[in-house]
Amino acid sequence: MRPRSTGGTVGVVTLVLAALLGSTYALGRSMTPAPPRQPIGASTQIGGAQYGEQPADPDAAPTGPDGTGPTGAPTADGTDPDSAQPASGGDGPFGSHASTGTGEVALTFDDGPDPTYTPQVLDVLRAYGVKATFCVVGENAQDHPELLQAIVADGHTLCNHSWHHDVLLGKRSPALIRADLIRTNEAIHAAVPDARISYFRQPGGAWTYPVVSVAEGLGMTPLHWTVDPNDWQVPGAAKITTVVTRDTGPGAVVLMHDAGGDRQGTVDALRRILPDLLARFRLEALPPGGAN
Repeated sequence: MRPRSTGGTVGVVTLVLAALLGSTYALGRSMTPAPPRQPIGASTQIGGAQYGEQPADPDAAPTGPDGTGPTGAPTADGTDPDSAQPASGGDGPFGSHASTGTGEVALTFDDGPDPTYTPQVLDVLRAYGVKATFCVVGENAQDHPELLQAIVADGHTLCNHSWHHDVLLGKRSPALIRADLIRTNEAIHAAVPDARISYFRQPGGAWTYPVVSVAEGLGMTPLHWTVDPNDWQVPGAAKITTVVTRDTGPGAVVLMHDAGGDRQGTVDALRRILPDLLARFRLEALPPGGAN
């Protein structure tokens, strides 16, 4: 009788061991925590302390289901932002105003005043006889009162842009929002006591119903925008010019910046933008009494 071959037995044992090792590896991986995921839309902050109308923090201004603004996350005092409805609704996010309401076009400049760029912007506007609206940051107003005086002396209107460009301001309690806006208005009035401050613009466009309601309660129209060339990202004068001249229509509110970073591209673009817009529209500062 021939001896039985052991080859088949060894092969079976090898397959069984391989299966057991594979199961153990899979079990080990399933018990290992997954690495943290990078938030969708996360970005690197541009520059050190630069301001910008789009928040650097991806969690600073999450959008709601309709994509128009921050969600209803609780404010610092535990209230629901969506529960505080504004006194009157505009055509922008959360009842803010995103157009002039007329055929006129309004140029707006945020984040100043700045000793390097604000005087240049004023010079260009003066050369073309154009009035605009300046949304000023409280701490900058405090540091450069002479520039606020120059803005008002040239016939431009003023807008409150929070004390230190607080993108999260709308998420804070109504009391803190009110204190911030009042502090900013007081800094403006310290430089120009008789100036009217009829507008408030939320930094980053991160509107909530409480910040709209508080602004309205203080007699300020919440001001959004229609055209945004993203000049805070320093895309260059050519790109800024293209976006503004292409996208501006009757009633537009154009957002640009005279501070918060390198704004030379904005100044250079303004020299190209004004002849084009003046040929097509009437350019006016927003009325000092607020929007209709």
